[in-house]
Amino acid sequence: MMCGALNPAALRGMPPPFRIRTCRKEELDIWKAMPFDDADTAEAYRGYMTNFFQDVYAGEGDSFFEKCLFVCDADDKPIATCFVWKAYNRVNTLHWFKVLKPYEGRGIGRALLTAVLQDLQPEDYPVYLHTQPASYRAIKLYADFGFVVLTDPVVGSRRNDVEACLPILERFMPPENFAKLRFAQAPKDFLEAVHSSEIHEF
Repeated sequence: MMCGALNPAALRGMPPPFRIRTCRKEELDIWKAMPFDDADTAEAYRGYMTNFFQDVYAGEGDSFFEKCLFVCDADDKPIATCFVWKAYNRVNTLHWFKVLKPYEGRGIGRALLTAVLQDLQPEDYPVYLHTQPASYRAIKLYADFGFVVLTDPVVGSRRNDVEACLPILERFMPPENFAKLRFAQAPKDFLEAVHSSEIHEF
């Protein structure tokens, strides 16, 4: 998906008592486990997350810890995460957006995306993200902020199975939300950036 300009109507503040702060170095294992809904799955993907961190972030010094955001509860426990990263040193990408399941439906994800995207300057757009149809609730939220679905059949070394995914989204999204999805082809400079490396940086 791609957002060429932020839709200000989507912006919301963080509900109390939650607050946003950066990820601390000693919390790296917490971040690695956060995308997954149970401990067994998190453990199964620990190697993948470790490799992704090493391939994409580790070479940039402390930049990951300066950019990676956590939403924390009143006890300072991380319960959501997201940040923008310049993938391939060329394009801004939204990374690892996740709200833990017990905290879904409280406006935390919308507030976190507000904080992340509102902090960008107009020249920082477009912003890109990689998602899947199982994340249909997040796709609705992304669309609210101005993201459109990219229709290119291949992005880098990944197949972009839009035609196969749309029936899944139509089945699970409320009709009014599915009808609001918009589509576009990816800009040439973005496709060139993604083709520049065999590593998937987002």
